Amino acid sequence: MFRAKRRTVVSVAAVAAVLLVVALVVTLTQGSGQASGVTYIGGNNNQMVYAAGHRAVAPDFTATSLTGTPIRLASYRGKVVVLNFWGSWCPPCRAEAPTLAVLAEQYRSKGVSFLGDDVGDTTANALAFSHDIGMTYPSVNDPDYAVVQDFSRVVAVSDTPTTVVIDRTGHIAGLLIGEVSYQSMTTILHDVVAN
Repeated sequence: MFRAKRRTVVSVAAVAAVLLVVALVVTLTQGSGQASGVTYIGGNNNQMVYAAGHRAVAPDFTATSLTGTPIRLASYRGKVVVLNFWGSWCPPCRAEAPTLAVLAEQYRSKGVSFLGDDVGDTTANALAFSHDIGMTYPSVNDPDYAVVQDFSRVVAVSDTPTTVVIDRTGHIAGLLIGEVSYQSMTTILHDVVAN
């Protein structure tokens, strides 16, 4: 009977030790995010920059723009790309669109290209919206969420709006889930353009 109790105590102690180690690892890798190669902007878990060496390759895609032109992500290699997933039906997308339009103009001379992925939308509604807010960069038509599905395999793209920043080598360098602000985008772009 004594041996059975001793085995139980040893087993419980071993399980507790494993749980303690797991908790320690989780704490160390999530804290500021820096241990796992992620830096959260302003402590916001929905706005992050990935350190070089911790960046997933952005999935390549070819899709048709809202004006009927084929666009291939690989053709942007060598530039920083801001890929914004949006829809004219999405209130936060409508709210952030003027900020993205301004940033696209400001960062064009720095080798940054903006590209939209219009999801679950009609071409007519998307074009009207783009024209109304003065969007000068192209958007692809993604009514069936095909591009979203490709990206969601490597980074958290599940809601609109979501914005992915891709570095010059085609790796995902930043992610903003939800409506972007001028400050959060310039923080990420400053980091990615400088490196």
